[in-house]
Amino acid sequence: MTKKINFTDVTLRDGQQSLLATRVRTEDLLPAAEKLDKAGFWSLEVWGGATFDVCLRYLKEDPWERLRKIKEVAPNTPLEMLLRGQNLVGYRHYPDDVVEEFVKKAADNGIDVFRIFDALNDVRNMEVAISVAKEKGKTVKGVLSYTISPVHTIEYYVNVAKQLKDLGVDIISIKDQAGILSPKVAYELVKTLKDEIKLPVHLHAQTTAAMAEMSCLKAVEAGVDIIDTDVSTWSWLTAHPAAETMAYVLKEFGYQVDIDLNIIEEVAEYLKEVRKKYKKYDTAEKWPDSEVLIHQIPGGMMSNFIAQLKENDALDKLDEVKKEVARVREDLGYPPLVTPTSQIVGTQALLNVLQGGRYKVVTKEVKDYVKGLYGRPPAPIKPEIIGKIIGDEEIIQVRPADLLEPELDKCTKEAYEAGAKSPEDVLSYCLFPSVAKEFFEWREAYERGEALPPQIEELSEKQECDTAPIEFNVTLHGEQYHIQIAGVGNPIEEGKPYFIRIDGRLEEVLVKPIREIKVGETFEGLPETSTITGRPKAVDVGDVSSPMPGTVVSLKVGIGDMVKKGDVLLVVEAMKMENEIHAPIDGEVVEVYVKEGDKVNPDECLIKIMPQ
Repeated sequence: MTKKINFTDVTLRDGQQSLLATRVRTEDLLPAAEKLDKAGFWSLEVWGGATFDVCLRYLKEDPWERLRKIKEVAPNTPLEMLLRGQNLVGYRHYPDDVVEEFVKKAADNGIDVFRIFDALNDVRNMEVAISVAKEKGKTVKGVLSYTISPVHTIEYYVNVAKQLKDLGVDIISIKDQAGILSPKVAYELVKTLKDEIKLPVHLHAQTTAAMAEMSCLKAVEAGVDIIDTDVSTWSWLTAHPAAETMAYVLKEFGYQVDIDLNIIEEVAEYLKEVRKKYKKYDTAEKWPDSEVLIHQIPGGMMSNFIAQLKENDALDKLDEVKKEVARVREDLGYPPLVTPTSQIVGTQALLNVLQGGRYKVVTKEVKDYVKGLYGRPPAPIKPEIIGKIIGDEEIIQVRPADLLEPELDKCTKEAYEAGAKSPEDVLSYCLFPSVAKEFFEWREAYERGEALPPQIEELSEKQECDTAPIEFNVTLHGEQYHIQIAGVGNPIEEGKPYFIRIDGRLEEVLVKPIREIKVGETFEGLPETSTITGRPKAVDVGDVSSPMPGTVVSLKVGIGDMVKKGDVLLVVEAMKMENEIHAPIDGEVVEVYVKEGDKVNPDECLIKIMPQ
């Protein structure tokens, strides 16, 4: 009997997340969803991942409403979501009561298939979400987060798959988020899973290194049951194989493929035009990234490295940072480089290089990771590394979420006070309190006719007043950068978003003016003795500075406090990680130049300590 290969379409979630920064609005997705519903896909992945956060934060859309609208236009095909286990669609572990309620509401609002993963492949972080989804009668894909290391063998993944099977998952899913799964390993892994686990196997592979099509073909030969694809005009590069291509190839090899290519071609033409609308976000390099096979660093993480090194005038250290990522990853037990462990490893590697010594400055997240608060590392962490990072602090052995107090009741009260109108709003607030509150306030204003949906406003080359540059070169420390102003968004409380291209790479920056003049007014410049922040340079032995640009999230001391060398003085958030800043000497705090919420730079004195 001819084997049927099922296809899951991921265009409307991971496709747009990989190529268009997840910024495509619901109104542009619905026509595609309606047609794809009739094309014969096994499922449509339309929700989860970054879509939830982006809907609230940038698009001013209710992610729950997006799900309901897609369900309305696509009632015939199961809808699928990507869920980060105990992290749900956020960036921290949430307590069990929040996880349970989120999964229930996702099921009630239209999700039929839950693809559940954990960054460390720690199934303890997946068990509650899996249990609740099964109680709701939904299909569950238990995920193996793929990476390459001495401990990530075929046997390792089979062991994780066995644990997932024991939890009752319906399908074993291989998640190759970096595009590094080779055809050879794909064949071996799928064949072993099919032989030993006796469950359907699904493969999700990015095309970043241009191997995914080959890996999918070999996986099919080994017995894989479902593969993920995009509609061709939103495929390839950092996204996924094209459905049209894979269907043609597999049919030629004699497999049964029941998707309607005529419908997919219609969708491809439609999405080709939609992609033009979002060209500001269409910034992926137009060629494969073969280097990812060596360093395994995701594209977004590499961009962060380059930006941070430029700000620290240390771009020449990029190769050193790449090597340090590998060393830190080994130190920490070879975690896969996927959110949030990619940020944990990457930020620490950057600090190790910039500080001129390994683990001289350690982020809060690295300490929590070593303590076991993110879960069980794939390999044991070396005792000397544990001692260097957390000293003699105890490592937890329990499931991390067992240490969390229930939040749902407290969150419910706060959410309705902040403007929530439904249980789904409450969950949005639980996951992203400040972002959800801002969305609720915008929604109220919109319903009163006092606000518009955010739109990108193209800058005109002609200005009503005197001219100002919209394309120019900037030379800094001998390095020249080509800058183009691409567009500007609607102002928000934190400032005004601008879209700029730096050497051809589109970036979104938030500008909060400190001093302003009208174009054409005489500007005599700032006094020579002042800086933008008004803080002095860090020059003395007792001057405390930040290792990299960031935001003060916690201040631990005040003027007059006596401190010892090594005491934590403040915490600075940079690259989504929290960095504790320690006292360099014993002494008395005589000046504090910052407050919580302030932006800081590496060369500034934040706190001055007088030696005693």
